Amino acid sequence: MKALRIGSRGSALAVWQANHIRMRLAELHGVESEIIRIHTSGDHFQSTAILQIGTKGVFIKELEDALLSGAIDLAVHSMKDVPTEITTGLTFPAISRREDVRDCFISHRGVLLEKLPPGSRVGTSSLRRQAQLLLFRPDLHPVELRGNVDTRVRRVAEGGYDAIILAKAGVDRLGMHEKITEVLSTEIMLPAVGQGALGVETRESDREISKIVAALDDEATRQCVTAERALLRELEGGCQVPLAAWARLGAGGLLLEALVLSPDGGEHLRREQSGSSEDAEKIGKRLGQILLEAGADRILRLAGRRAGNG
Repeated sequence: MKALRIGSRGSALAVWQANHIRMRLAELHGVESEIIRIHTSGDHFQSTAILQIGTKGVFIKELEDALLSGAIDLAVHSMKDVPTEITTGLTFPAISRREDVRDCFISHRGVLLEKLPPGSRVGTSSLRRQAQLLLFRPDLHPVELRGNVDTRVRRVAEGGYDAIILAKAGVDRLGMHEKITEVLSTEIMLPAVGQGALGVETRESDREISKIVAALDDEATRQCVTAERALLRELEGGCQVPLAAWARLGAGGLLLEALVLSPDGGEHLRREQSGSSEDAEKIGKRLGQILLEAGADRILRLAGRRAGNG
């Protein structure tokens, strides 16, 4: 087989992720591959808030276009960036083993979140993180922060922000664990749907490539991510709504926990649903319905996003 072309965003983290998949393919199949860097809409507008860009799948659209045109053979995405509706003609034969789902806190002076002085500026581009931050510490000041992981870490080190909140998996993957001030409990900061998991996307018509990629699939991770994405789909949310969810497997099956918040953290609903891991899709859908029945639609409207099935 000829060398495969792996599409990736150009950030250091995205390239690390693509290289990880490239090495795994070489280990499992002896398949050679090269990385093709592609700039996405999210990369082009680094100084613009994601909500203002207005493109669905802002971090993956150009990669999917390259897949559909045949310019690349597969694309690697963070699953938290993937819309719940998969583009026609494309498929995800692999969701690789999930890394740490938690968020981490990096402060300028090494102060823990609980001890940060009132009014401190905390950088994050995520409404989910902003809302949960204000729920825990309404006296803090969330500030919009875009850019790659290394850029964000540098900006807090330079004192541009008192602290920042990032996905721990990304910080770990870049070998920057020593920069972390505190790993945040999921009681304080529940993760985003799909956080910590990588998805590998191919063309449905390329059965040989899809079969090769499928060897990277981790069933447990797929079940958990499936439940989380089914929840998100039921609420008709995207990556930029104040919604958090975490599914995990245990002795009793699959447990899915979710949190919906108003942007200021003033209103919130936290619910959970469990069942057999084989029913991951149903568990996610049912929890979405439970949240809607409890008033999630109204809360998400406060973020300017319609939720629900009608």
